[in-house]
Amino acid sequence: MAKVNFTAGRVDAFKCESGKSQSFLWDSAAPGLALRATANEAKSYIFQAKLHGKAIRVTIGAPGTWTIPAAQAEARRLKVIIDNGQDPRLVKADTLAAEQAVRDAEAAARQAESLRLRSESVTLGEVWPVYVAERAPHWGEHQISAHRKIIQAGGEARKRSPKETKAGPLAVLANERLITLTDARIEEWAKVETLTRPSSARLAMRLLKAFLNWSAAHPDYSAIVTRNVAKSAKAREILGKAKVKHDLLQREQLAAWFGEVRKIGNTVISAYLQTLLLIGARREEVAALRWVDVDFQWASMKLGDKVEDFRMVPLTPYIAHLLAALPRRNEWVFSSLAAESGKLAEPRIAHNEAVAAAGLPHLTLHGLRRSFATLSEWVETPAGIAAQIQGHAPQGVREQNYIRRPLDLLRKWHLKIEKFILDEAGIVFTAAPAGLRVVGN
Repeated sequence: MAKVNFTAGRVDAFKCESGKSQSFLWDSAAPGLALRATANEAKSYIFQAKLHGKAIRVTIGAPGTWTIPAAQAEARRLKVIIDNGQDPRLVKADTLAAEQAVRDAEAAARQAESLRLRSESVTLGEVWPVYVAERAPHWGEHQISAHRKIIQAGGEARKRSPKETKAGPLAVLANERLITLTDARIEEWAKVETLTRPSSARLAMRLLKAFLNWSAAHPDYSAIVTRNVAKSAKAREILGKAKVKHDLLQREQLAAWFGEVRKIGNTVISAYLQTLLLIGARREEVAALRWVDVDFQWASMKLGDKVEDFRMVPLTPYIAHLLAALPRRNEWVFSSLAAESGKLAEPRIAHNEAVAAAGLPHLTLHGLRRSFATLSEWVETPAGIAAQIQGHAPQGVREQNYIRRPLDLLRKWHLKIEKFILDEAGIVFTAAPAGLRVVGN
């Protein structure tokens, strides 16, 4: 191989010989250095030598990028590597890998620091919706709504009221960083909230406790939520214990209650409230009743259940009469054209007005459930049967593991309960073979 001293003119003038795919011009100053020209007029410096008896070739770069001295220096460096018994290609690959590893480590460190700073700045209000979204598939509609309301900022217009929504008990903590939530901060919050809404504050504390348990187990927040400050004994002491509620309908109050509830202009709300009392179910269970869940032929209803997925309860004659008279506007038995969900959303206003008009003490919708449990005692209904109709968890070994009551057995006692309530209310009701009708009051 003829060698020449590389100059800018020689490098620029060198071309591939006619009829060949590539030609080489070898440098006399740097061993193994050559200029390669291809038939398509591309040029590049290359280094060629033998390693363990085999020829290897390494591309250095184009003349436009590499000067002649730089290419000669690179060739000498590669020659040293060859003389040391190493393959320059492998050395280059190892070097690049090491450099990439350093870059990756630096990027990972920057990302970790960014995540640390982000996690330390994240607030309760930012993480709460993430928590609700993850747990929502395991919750009922009422539980999801409770979690959203407990932290709502308030100040939004209501659909059926001139008053704006109120801020939830946890709203004042929404901007608190999770890392700064301490026992002292929770205790300070509890002192303020217990003065105006202790019941809501106790609920907020329970929900916050569950949220912090979730956060402590979540990979994104476990590093900053290392203990559950909602378990503060002092905060619980400040909030106090919930008082046992006693609102319910006594037998002598039934006539007044039914008299006003049956006057309610909205027949859906009127039927809903009467059904709520006569089956003793939870308010959301009755509101979520669908037409496909009501079997008029076999006198049964399928209710969503807090303990189980669902439970079957008897469709008693008076309730069947109430439901049969309702309009079938959509899938919901207790439908509403005003509610976004299409079902009855807020019957409390009409109920409170009816209770006031009847001259009765304050009575909540849950008080109707309490009323059913109490009134069923008058007909000596076995406690387990009333509890099963209402959807209470079985109590004791026998109830949990041995007793399996058929619907007809529940119906036997449920009919007695309904008749007693209607009789005490002064409602004379006859279930005729051709249908159901109210005879008089």
